[in-house]
Amino acid sequence: MPAITPFLWFDKEAEEAAKLYVSIFPNSRITVTSRYGEAGPGPKGSVMMVGFELDGKPFTALNGGPNFRFNEAVSFLIHCKDQAEVDYYWDKLGAGGTPNACGWLKDRYGLAWQVTPDVLMELIQDKDAAKSQRVMKAMMGMRKIDIAELRKAAAG
Repeated sequence: MPAITPFLWFDKEAEEAAKLYVSIFPNSRITVTSRYGEAGPGPKGSVMMVGFELDGKPFTALNGGPNFRFNEAVSFLIHCKDQAEVDYYWDKLGAGGTPNACGWLKDRYGLAWQVTPDVLMELIQDKDAAKSQRVMKAMMGMRKIDIAELRKAAAG
């Protein structure tokens, strides 16, 4: 199967966003930066594209102008092992952004993220339907996911 790389369209914040993302995620780095030349369409010498890796996974960011904006139809799910990870990613990505329901947030660039503890998926998929529904109801009332509250709901 060919490699698939998320390609993110920014107005003019591609480099700034890439630097932020690689500062947040472990095992991350900027791999390449290319600049517009005489042919444009951006100003000569300004950043055109930034290649970067988040935890070893490739991404590309483009400064393509104001034509397109991010929306929640596409988001990135962060699998968190515990509350400390949830809190870390929520705080770092949410700074200057907009919190949303059920562990979703938009960062300062409008990119949507789901900051989700693994235990949430385990509890929602529990074979005990009543338990699963209690957890779902608890989650629906949250912005940032609170694992202790999820476990409390699961216990009834």
